[in-house]
Amino acid sequence: MRLNKISTTVRYALVAWLGVGALALSGCSYNKFVGQEEGIKAQLAQVDNQLQRRNDLIPNLVNTVKGYATHEQGVYQAIADSRAKMAGAKTPEEKFAAANEQTSALARLLVVVENYPNLKADQQFARLMDELSGTENRIAVERMRYNEKVQAYNTLRRSFPSNMTGSMFGFKEYPFFQAPAEAKQVPKVDFGK
Repeated sequence: MRLNKISTTVRYALVAWLGVGALALSGCSYNKFVGQEEGIKAQLAQVDNQLQRRNDLIPNLVNTVKGYATHEQGVYQAIADSRAKMAGAKTPEEKFAAANEQTSALARLLVVVENYPNLKADQQFARLMDELSGTENRIAVERMRYNEKVQAYNTLRRSFPSNMTGSMFGFKEYPFFQAPAEAKQVPKVDFGK
């Protein structure tokens, strides 16, 4: 009888010990989730900073081009619309869509520039293009860093045993910053003009 009582006590102690161990492991996963989630938010803010820098440069670039190409109103409107969408974007998905739309509008502006060779020789335009090019490179780097942080976080979220902690505390999956569909098309180069 006494042996049966000890084995029951040992069982309860073992269950309690496993419960404490699982709780401790869960706490470690929770803290890692919180840290990675904050890293994603900080990196998204860096992407936003670079997108805002581009947004600030665009009016100067557009005004410079307008002096040469007054009849290209559709391109200017697309750029203005994309800037407005960028300013009004709240969620990461809305920001990604607005940024991709802005990239597309800027690509159309550069096509307009190709038709005005004197514009490319203008010093102000050349400086703005250098600034815009540098900004595009910064945006690409910050997007890459954001996607790396999202990948690490989403991998942790789906891996065992941290997936149990993630679902228990409601950690959601974060979206990747993806290139627009237009970026997947082969660019057309025409030297015939």
